Amino acid sequence: MNRAEREAAVRLIMERTPPPHVPADLHPEVVRRGARIVRRRRAARRLMWLLLCAATVAFVVWAIVAQPWVEPPSETTPPLRDW
Repeated sequence: MNRAEREAAVRLIMERTPPPHVPADLHPEVVRRGARIVRRRRAARRLMWLLLCAATVAFVVWAIVAQPWVEPPSETTPPLRDW
């Protein structure tokens, strides 16, 4: 079945079946749910940014305090000979 035949078959099916009946109060319900989903996603995104910023600040503070790039001081001294 090529593209033209498929399109014709789909058009025939769509013309034969009547459109489904939609309840009258569906639109406000969908708008309410959509707004709630948008608010939740926005809150989740803000929470993720807040956690990312807090983790960055915590890492910077730890790096400043611990200074992991500095070699720790030697705990033993080499023996002194031939003075």
